[in-house]
Amino acid sequence: MTTILLIIHLLIALALVGVILLQRSEGGALGIGGGGLGGLMTGRSSANLLTRTTAVLAAGFIATSLSLAIVASYSRAPSSILDQPVPTAPAPPATPAPPAEPSAPVAD
Repeated sequence: MTTILLIIHLLIALALVGVILLQRSEGGALGIGGGGLGGLMTGRSSANLLTRTTAVLAAGFIATSLSLAIVASYSRAPSSILDQPVPTAPAPPATPAPPAEPSAPVAD
């Protein structure tokens, strides 16, 4: 389910970027992208179509984003720090036995 939603989400995102790039620049903030299509998409009806398409794709993008968030929250079991067992401290190392005292050499 998550994979299907993610693929749909990515396709909508790519279509949204494409439709936004097709629209005519009105502000000319950086002087790029204005009138690049020439006579391909002219007229008021095409502008309305692109605006409506952008709105529909944006609504779909938001819907799939929310759906992915909901699916992700259900696939993970709720957990709490209080539900986890208390970690135990490792046992201190055992004190080594004292070394045996050296024996004195025995004279023959």
